[in-house]
Amino acid sequence: MARILIVDDSPTETHNLRSILEGAGHQVITADNGADGVAVAKQERPDAVLMDIVMPGLNGFQATRQLTKEPTTAHIPVIIVTTKDQETDKVWGQRQGAKGYLVKPVKAEELTAELNRVLKG
Repeated sequence: MARILIVDDSPTETHNLRSILEGAGHQVITADNGADGVAVAKQERPDAVLMDIVMPGLNGFQATRQLTKEPTTAHIPVIIVTTKDQETDKVWGQRQGAKGYLVKPVKAEELTAELNRVLKG
């Protein structure tokens, strides 16, 4: 299936997302902060990125903006996966270039549907 990069500073959340993705047949790559997420995405060129927002250093909005503005990674769809559920956060995420937005805790069906949607372009 697809290679998915999870960028999240919570080991528990990373484990939960990995379980859902691997259960659906995807290959998973991880990074535990925004700066590492950008570096891994540039090196590995995953099919999609699941991006947390609240992380130390480079936050998910900043990392998403970097990925979507960088020519080598601009084609990779970013889905924000966060506890931030305000409409203003969703709009800001879209303005940074995110193609999707999910609020934690994420259900397997939700994640799979959103991932399928962005992978189809």
